[in-house]
Amino acid sequence: MSVHKKEIKRITTHVLLEMKQRGEKIAMLTGYDFSMAKIIDNAGIDIILVGDSASNVMAGHETTLPITLDQMIYHASAVIRAVERCLVVVDLPFGTYQGNSKEALSSAIRIMKESGAHAVKLEGGSEILESVKRILSAGIPVMGHLGLTPQSIYKFGTYVVRAKEDEEAQKLIADAKLLEEAGCFALVLEKIPAKLATQVAKEVKIPIIGIGAGNGVDGQVLVVHDMLGITHEFSPRFLRRYANLYDEIKGAVEHYISDVKSQDFPNKNEQY
Repeated sequence: MSVHKKEIKRITTHVLLEMKQRGEKIAMLTGYDFSMAKIIDNAGIDIILVGDSASNVMAGHETTLPITLDQMIYHASAVIRAVERCLVVVDLPFGTYQGNSKEALSSAIRIMKESGAHAVKLEGGSEILESVKRILSAGIPVMGHLGLTPQSIYKFGTYVVRAKEDEEAQKLIADAKLLEEAGCFALVLEKIPAKLATQVAKEVKIPIIGIGAGNGVDGQVLVVHDMLGITHEFSPRFLRRYANLYDEIKGAVEHYISDVKSQDFPNKNEQY
């Protein structure tokens, strides 16, 4: 089936719903800083996720848990200053919304007011439903996240595929419908069987963005540093590398060092 791609000046939550309805896939990448966000936005990305994965790729932590709300606001503010077209969604970091819906609302309001972001994302289903509803009641758009939820890594103890067993799969479907009914504008499904993800995408009206969830969903998301080959230790099955910037950047730096040591740089044309 050929899909007509509509030229859009600004991506909104409503535009994303329209994209799902007409069968146009949604492209989403993470972004954490001004320079990278500007490139991604100019390339035509639909959504930039200011992910708590900044804890890993920007700060070098083993998990996403250490990153703070202030740090997320810092990254989100930098991204917002760069974009002109895409929707910017910001992760609420661990400890800012679980178990306390008032704190969840306060955290979401801080992100929206201090960074200028367009929406927030929360991990979990029925367990965080009260927080989701309270944030939505303030008019703040919410993206859900089910399947592998990295903030719960110490609970699961592993990054293996989630919802392979029927009981967990049925809970995931029920949670997806709960989040849709609550008013979430989209959901991320991470590292679950492709057949299950396809079923969810068909059974809910809101867009489903997959990462390691097959091609039967409404869009895809990857961590930009992984996709560009800046990080090279991480190689899950779902990751396709579109560049090898680790080697390119390393080679350029080595060339620079050599030119400095040999006094080839700067030459007469590169000085005043």
